[in-house]
Amino acid sequence: MTIKQLFRSGQQFGLFTSLVLLLMVWGCQTANATDIRVSIDRNPVNVNESFQLIFTAAQSPDDDPDFGPLEKDFSILNQNNSTSSSWVNGKSSKTVQWVLSVMAKRVGSLIIPPIKFGKDVSQASSILVADQAAKNGLDTHEDLFIDVEATPQNPYIQSQVFYTLKLYTKVNISQARLNEPELSDAVIERLGEDSNYNTQIDGVDYSVTERKYAFFPQKSGKLTIKPLVLTAEVLVNNAQGFNPFFNSQMSKTKRVESKAITLDVKPVPAEFKSQHWLSAEQVIFKQEWSGDIAQLKVGEPITRTLSLVAKGTTVGQLPELNTTETNAQIKAYPDQPVLQEQKKVEGLYAFREEKIALIPSKAGSYKLPAIEIPWFNTQTQKMEIAKVPEVTLSSVSTATQAEPEVKPTPIPNTPTASVETPKTDSATLGENYQQTKVWLWVSVFLAVGWLTTIVVFLRKRKTAKVVVVEDEAEISLKAAIKNLKQACAENDAIAAKEALLIWGKQKFEVNNLGSIAGFCEARLRDEILLLNQTLYGKESSQWQGKKLFQAFTENKARGAIKEAVDKSLEPLYKL
Repeated sequence: MTIKQLFRSGQQFGLFTSLVLLLMVWGCQTANATDIRVSIDRNPVNVNESFQLIFTAAQSPDDDPDFGPLEKDFSILNQNNSTSSSWVNGKSSKTVQWVLSVMAKRVGSLIIPPIKFGKDVSQASSILVADQAAKNGLDTHEDLFIDVEATPQNPYIQSQVFYTLKLYTKVNISQARLNEPELSDAVIERLGEDSNYNTQIDGVDYSVTERKYAFFPQKSGKLTIKPLVLTAEVLVNNAQGFNPFFNSQMSKTKRVESKAITLDVKPVPAEFKSQHWLSAEQVIFKQEWSGDIAQLKVGEPITRTLSLVAKGTTVGQLPELNTTETNAQIKAYPDQPVLQEQKKVEGLYAFREEKIALIPSKAGSYKLPAIEIPWFNTQTQKMEIAKVPEVTLSSVSTATQAEPEVKPTPIPNTPTASVETPKTDSATLGENYQQTKVWLWVSVFLAVGWLTTIVVFLRKRKTAKVVVVEDEAEISLKAAIKNLKQACAENDAIAAKEALLIWGKQKFEVNNLGSIAGFCEARLRDEILLLNQTLYGKESSQWQGKKLFQAFTENKARGAIKEAVDKSLEPLYKL
């Protein structure tokens, strides 16, 4: 919660209450006590609608909590606490949680006050409570119904659309079957776990199950999300007499359907001039180095790590990061990019990381230009640029850092120090000569035998047949590449897909084109995604395979070069 929000809420509670909140937060921070955080499962909520407050501490606080201050604006329906411990990499951690089910008593921006846990105090927070009138459009005459909404309904292409479904029930149901939402030409991801709570509509109590999805439309124009259909068994009381041998409850099958929602998807705005379209709510672009870039040594590597995190987009939309060319005197060896996605209730997070080993071949200073990634902010509806600044690398020759040669210090001549040279007579010299002669003939005999063995071995090696046996996996891989080449030459999209699936299964153990694309470099990735869109898109177009196989060949060549470099530089990467 920001200071601005806290003072704004203070106008509602009065100056005295605001000062008390500020002093309690300040006291908690200065005492260096247990950090107790509060989170809310949903925000905003409707009045007369239950939600969860979760208080979490990394260790046991000073005492049990006093939730009395909550009762001013909230009704506490239920509460429980739990403790969990874990041991990871030799370190223990502990988490203590209190989960409260509460309901707001009034409409507005309400303060969740700090809660005392003995001498420890939790953080303050806020929640927006909307009016119940917002639900007047719902049919409260039904025992079971589905409400869906999508925001925004006029997004830009490949931008995130939140799709929320709420199942309202005031009866007991069983064997419920609900289909997944469908939207052609869109990527659909489910966000988080279902949340369950209670609410009132026109004085009628309902149990609500809420589920969220993220939609990413892949083409512009009118797109319709099909209605959801729920089929469930509704339990009803059997009022016709009494029979002790049968259950007094019966069930009836009920089928309910949600409304359809039409999205008006806008194309890429004209003012966005970049070749790679990236729309997101937030983008963070940074770089890290494995060593001191001002003290590099010629011939020794340093690793540059580029990472991009985007909120509200898919990992397939993240561009290639290492787009700048390095100086000819610096050898660059890029590693396979790391791609990850994280699904949270507030949206989808996409992550891309690229590591590049840089090895200077000469001493000097080298500049790496800044890297800029244009992106469209869906919150402000404006284009922004994420960038890492220009970097200067300085390398020195290892020869200049060699230690000076240490010369032996001469021993000064002293009149008392004398060295006697041992005397040898002619008999001793003769004996040494005979021993040297014997050993000379022994050495000659051994050398001749060694040479003879080598000659015999080489003759047998020439006559032996060399048989190279390929395993089935390698044979299958070569056949898949051959089939891919032929399919691309004939512009056969289906045959190209089959060949890529075999190749991807052998190389990466994945079974679909989208996953295979994630393991490939940018050009090949884009061509595979284009093939996938041609095969499964609503509007089919004539596919040309030349670019795909060209990108595949380049990807294969880079892989071979990287493998050779890794073998030659293997000692350099063992940290």
